[in-house]
Amino acid sequence: MRALEDLLAEGVRGRRVLVRADLNVPLDGDRITDDGRVRAVLPTLTALREAGAAVLVCSHLGRPKGRPDPAFTLAPVAARLGELLGAPVGFATDVVGRSARATAAGLAAGQLAVLENLRFEPGETSQDPTERAAFADQLAALADAYVDDAFGAVHRAHASVVEVAARLPAYAGGLVRRELDVLRRLTESPDHPYMVVLGGAKVSDKLAVIEALLPEISGPAAMTAGYAPLHPLAAGVDRLLVGGGMCFTFLKAQGYEVGRSLLEEELVDTCRDLLTRAGDRIVLPVDVLVAAELSADAEHSTVEVSAIPPDQLGADIGPASVDRFAAALHGAKTVFWNGPMGVFELAPFAAGTRRVAEAIAAVDGLTVVGGGDSAAAVRTLGLPESRFGHVSTGGGASLEYLEGRPLPGLVALEERESP
Repeated sequence: MRALEDLLAEGVRGRRVLVRADLNVPLDGDRITDDGRVRAVLPTLTALREAGAAVLVCSHLGRPKGRPDPAFTLAPVAARLGELLGAPVGFATDVVGRSARATAAGLAAGQLAVLENLRFEPGETSQDPTERAAFADQLAALADAYVDDAFGAVHRAHASVVEVAARLPAYAGGLVRRELDVLRRLTESPDHPYMVVLGGAKVSDKLAVIEALLPEISGPAAMTAGYAPLHPLAAGVDRLLVGGGMCFTFLKAQGYEVGRSLLEEELVDTCRDLLTRAGDRIVLPVDVLVAAELSADAEHSTVEVSAIPPDQLGADIGPASVDRFAAALHGAKTVFWNGPMGVFELAPFAAGTRRVAEAIAAVDGLTVVGGGDSAAAVRTLGLPESRFGHVSTGGGASLEYLEGRPLPGLVALEERESP
């Protein structure tokens, strides 16, 4: 696929460049609580501005269901982008309407503006190819070239990700290239021992990637996926450490009662089968923090996994589990982490995630934080991102790549390799 460097070499002064960014940041009212995704796209935007491009940025935010919703406006994001760039940033109050067209036409060399939320337009996510194509036509008409720097959206077959790339000279931004380089190392040539730490709420969200990481035990998810993996792994991971809410379905499969903890009953047999076939390669918690409710002031205690009270729920892995995970990570050469170990947003249940993150950061090798809640946890808990080899911006996209799924946004860029 062609890269941003190719576009810059061709010359962009005076050309309008549409940049698909991932500015889907968490908001508290109009306050951004984590601007990591905004910061991640700055190098691409700065390179284009310094080369004299007129830069038009588009992104989604939340799920506004195809119509304008003030709760999901990108206006606060545009304001924050201006603060980080130290330069004025324009803002179009619509996506492809009168404001967008006037904003695009009025951009001078080196200037930048943000379009309103792509998902305010039904054509962005429409299942109707005709409607999606019509919206892509309008969006592409605003620019002369297209740069996809939204790795967190490349697994979505949306108009701004796929169809626009077919209508304009298309290039991969620096962020997309960096993400792809790291993921290729994980799938094609990881140094061993290779450890993966998985957390989060549901086994169902991670089942396919578990089977991809343990290729010799390929099971239901792999058989029913309906695609040939792009990069089947010659050898899987050495250890798969499982925490977070998803661990309770595995613990149930081991015969433990899990009280009111998160549980996917329909996957207990699947987890039991995975444990039987994977043996000690899957590492589970041995103790957990439990409480009657999830709140910052809830009374909580640490219990062994064999003694979870029936009226309580697990909210974090316990200290013995952290020690077990840290021991497994010791000596690792490659680590991929996706998903928190507990409800890290609440102080009483943040220790497991923090201590496991610190153990990962101490690894002498490639350490990859797989985006989503994991990246948010790193920033929320005040851990320097520089302590990790790579902090991804694409949780879902990273997982689907590791599963071996073709990602529509990357396929679209590869198909546009030659002008």
